[in-house]
Amino acid sequence: METERGEAAALQPQECIRRKRDGRELAADEIAFLVEGITGGSLSDAQVGALAMAIFFQGLSPAECERLTTAMADSGTRLRWDLDRPVVDKHSTGGVGDKVSLVLAPLLAACGAAVPMVSGRSLGHTGGTLDKLGAIPGYDATPPVERFRAVVREAGCAIVGQSAELAPADRRLYAVRDVTATVESTGLITASILSKKLAAGIERLVLDVKAGSGAFVPDLAGARALAGSLAEVGGRAGMSVSALVTDMNQVLGRSAGNAVEVLEAVDFLAGAAADERLRELVLALSGEMLLLAGLECDLASARRRALAALASGAAAERFEKMVAALGGPARFVSEARRHLPAAPLRAAVAPSEPGYVVAVDVRAVGLAILELGGGRRVESGAIDPAVGLTEVAALGEAVGPERPLALCHARDERAAAAAAARLRRAFALGPRPVPAGPLVLERFACTRMPCSRSAPMV
Repeated sequence: METERGEAAALQPQECIRRKRDGRELAADEIAFLVEGITGGSLSDAQVGALAMAIFFQGLSPAECERLTTAMADSGTRLRWDLDRPVVDKHSTGGVGDKVSLVLAPLLAACGAAVPMVSGRSLGHTGGTLDKLGAIPGYDATPPVERFRAVVREAGCAIVGQSAELAPADRRLYAVRDVTATVESTGLITASILSKKLAAGIERLVLDVKAGSGAFVPDLAGARALAGSLAEVGGRAGMSVSALVTDMNQVLGRSAGNAVEVLEAVDFLAGAAADERLRELVLALSGEMLLLAGLECDLASARRRALAALASGAAAERFEKMVAALGGPARFVSEARRHLPAAPLRAAVAPSEPGYVVAVDVRAVGLAILELGGGRRVESGAIDPAVGLTEVAALGEAVGPERPLALCHARDERAAAAAAARLRRAFALGPRPVPAGPLVLERFACTRMPCSRSAPMV
């Protein structure tokens, strides 16, 4: 990219936008100037939209992306953690049925790490961790910063939403991107994700980048590019980063919705038999996180440590502490079914004919949940936490009169019928089973903290 610029025009918004539009690289002071304008309002929505469109078409170099990431992190409060445990976090690019964070945060806390997790709400057809937690009565997903800190100290983990103080420039830029068709930019996605993590004080980050029909970035090449960008820019910004590209060509786990996913996660933590792919992803990500934290030296040891924390009940205890500390029921793990909302109607969705599941349009499954009321059609829309799907069929599984595609949890028969019709179109059936394929498609090299096995499980 061409980087020369005339100093006289350097700090004019329209000239910075023009330079980016023409494929030139923005310098650090230009990006800082633009981010200050985005935060303070001196850049109009039209200018922010034009900047996003220029970046969408011209891209960002790794250096530019790191400058934008750091500047947006610095646009508000940056948290600092003074704890006796390593601080680590995980971010997923989103999928259907992805309740991994609900298991992973307390699991890592039980293994000796601190996990201050700033999560998001639903986006399009993908579910949001905060919406799932919103199904728990009393749970405060947006606590003041000091309460957030206190819960991390007490429970070892806290899953909350982005506060107004954290990366405000990203919040405004994202809102403009959402209405200007510029969301799908590798550089802007990278800066958005990492700026919030930097602002939250995260130094060690594991990324789960989804690829497949239910992913935000469905094609494998795009997912690889995003994972590589996140790993490289995160490293440039001073974080230790590991990135996995994982499969999203079927629903993750056996449920999709809000309350139904919380219940599946609670059952997993409580020791019930878990869906194998969900279990494997939790263990793969926990292994990466324990390596980054320096709590284990190899993936085999990390896997054993995670399994021990699950088997002992320590992970379930951490989840229960977190829920109670953020305003939820005190004995939530053992009493989840009493506290979680349930839809009044449950209907089995039988396939049009028997066969084996050979392909799933996972995005269509997510849209079926949206139609039930389990997601937002507009940003300010309300979500029905009770609706969703359970017992969702997996790739290679036989379905027919005795084994439906899923159980639909709905408010009424009309909604159930509409969701069932979409689900039947989403599942392709064949005369013989097909292999599901690998779960982890690619692993990007990471920088790691020195290994120390002195930290006990807590």
